[in-house]
Amino acid sequence: MKADTITKEYLSDTSIFADVFNYYIYNGEQVIRGEQLEECDPTAIALPYGADGAAVPVQKFRDVQKMYTAKTDGKLEYILYGLESQAGIHYAAPVKNHLYDAIEYASQVEEAARSHRKTVKQKERKPTSGEFLSGFWKGDRLIPSITVMIYFGAEKWDGPLSLFEMLETEDPRILSFIDNFHLRLIAPEQMTNEEIMKFQTSLREVLLFIKYSKDKDQLKQIMKMNEKRFREVERRAADVIKAVTNADLRYEESGGEVDMCQALQEMQMEAEAKGMAEGQTQGLAKGLSQGLSQGLSQGLKQGLEQGKLIQSKEIAKNFYRLGLDVEQIAQGVGYDVETVKGWIIYPNGSQN
Repeated sequence: MKADTITKEYLSDTSIFADVFNYYIYNGEQVIRGEQLEECDPTAIALPYGADGAAVPVQKFRDVQKMYTAKTDGKLEYILYGLESQAGIHYAAPVKNHLYDAIEYASQVEEAARSHRKTVKQKERKPTSGEFLSGFWKGDRLIPSITVMIYFGAEKWDGPLSLFEMLETEDPRILSFIDNFHLRLIAPEQMTNEEIMKFQTSLREVLLFIKYSKDKDQLKQIMKMNEKRFREVERRAADVIKAVTNADLRYEESGGEVDMCQALQEMQMEAEAKGMAEGQTQGLAKGLSQGLSQGLSQGLKQGLEQGKLIQSKEIAKNFYRLGLDVEQIAQGVGYDVETVKGWIIYPNGSQN
């Protein structure tokens, strides 16, 4: 299963979803409860109108969206929360997230206009000219929409955090007429341990593991400091860690909890054993290669020397038949006189 699919399913859980916004909005205070969240269709459709009056649908797919409902001062309060899971750095993220919220507001305006058209048709209320023009009546109010992006990467987020960082101009006179869209981002590499500890669900262990995934020593240390929780990580959180860090973690395919300390230890032991085996294999191969090379070199040298000896013997014998002195022949073939005499006088003897 792909990492983005695993992370989306993980963030869809109401307890994880609530944990994100309790951290981001309420600094870790447990204000939003899972039972106060209602699943929403993540497909956002807005219907802005073109120059000719024709509706032009714009559709964007959110990762996860939920409606929060709570009583405040005796009346119901509604807020739309959206989560975006990001595996890599998105360099247009401020615009992307703002577009989700803008489309949500446009959809609410369109829904209000659709509802009012029924009211007008039934002659229950006559709108003012301004209400008729916009379809949005004076007393209408929009449900707030807040989108947060979670970056599941171990690298530092070096993308823009606001629209102004994406603009060509830095002229304050121009910027004063532009609304700045800020990216609401959770990125583990830029968070302190104290900040991550404000999460109450397994998202805490997920973010800690990602933050230190590139430093084995620090990862061991942080897992030891939080050993109890890391030994009881829920399976879906372990799946997220494995998928987003590409760690070769081994654990049971079924079961509710995973001992991440043991899984990490086994992964490292296997990696060390594999490294030792590869080192031994490489050492053996190198030794064989050097041995073969030396053997071939020595054999070639011996062969050349043997060939030279045989050739010198034949030359010496031929020169002797032609009547040359043994001393002259020895000088010519490069061997001492006694050796050459042995070749000529005792051709079948021990010196042959």
